[in-house]
Amino acid sequence: MSYSVDANVLLYASDTSSPTHAEAIRFLKQRASDPDLFCIAWSTLIAFLRIATHPRIFARPLSPDDALGNVESLLSLPHVRMLSEGEGFLEIYREVTARFPVRGNLVPDAHLAALLRQHGVRRLYTVDRDFRKFDFLEVADPFE
Repeated sequence: MSYSVDANVLLYASDTSSPTHAEAIRFLKQRASDPDLFCIAWSTLIAFLRIATHPRIFARPLSPDDALGNVESLLSLPHVRMLSEGEGFLEIYREVTARFPVRGNLVPDAHLAALLRQHGVRRLYTVDRDFRKFDFLEVADPFE
């Protein structure tokens, strides 16, 4: 079995002022010992880097070096696999977005959902309820 996480889980783990910071750290440490494949998209990591270093979003943003160090630590885990778009991705994106209008903030969510579908990843840990619109995903809030 394999799973993925949305950027919000990584951000809560990095934001010491977040009320879910300790839970996010605990969740990610548990994933480190999980034998299942931890599949993560480049788009998720780029979103993490963009938001975690943004001074208008966090009172104490991470430095670019610290944020990149967090990404490198995650990628160094033996059971982490990077996902990227393969042949036929656009058709999968079209299928994923055919049932309802996808615009604005839902576009990156649909991108991640299509990427997970392309790679056969069914479980996504996130606090973003919009992912529940994609009926092929098993969406789990790691903090519930």
